[in-house]
Amino acid sequence: MLDFLSPDAVIANLRATSKKQALQELARHAAELTGQHERAIFDVLLERERLGTTGVGRGIAIPHGKLSTLDRVHGMFARLEKPIDFDAVDDQPVDLIFLLLAPESAGADHLKALARVSRLLRDDGLCEKLRGCESPDAIMALFTAQEAQNAA
Repeated sequence: MLDFLSPDAVIANLRATSKKQALQELARHAAELTGQHERAIFDVLLERERLGTTGVGRGIAIPHGKLSTLDRVHGMFARLEKPIDFDAVDDQPVDLIFLLLAPESAGADHLKALARVSRLLRDDGLCEKLRGCESPDAIMALFTAQEAQNAA
């Protein structure tokens, strides 16, 4: 199961017109979920983007970062209302964003979470279904079903 993604961490129609605005909105929402400072989250995400884009292609971005004050891995998923330029590796606009935040000490857990999200979002069928979802519950149900299918 995606134990690091909860229903309240899913946004079905995120409004953003730029990569920076999307990261700001995600940081704001993640701050509410984690109790961390919005600015600290935003700074960690921006720092990671400076190393290289987290726009992995096919309309998907997986921004991620580590914060020393977190106690566990947190995930957040957003479907954008309209695709935006995210400097993706394939130059395609992004409309599906999966944010991961991990404790500084997470090490392998952070990498395992990234690998799981990456594997899930490599499924074109799942991504098409996610793009058609109008509610957080429907998105959560898709992830749950997909994880169960992958575990079988």
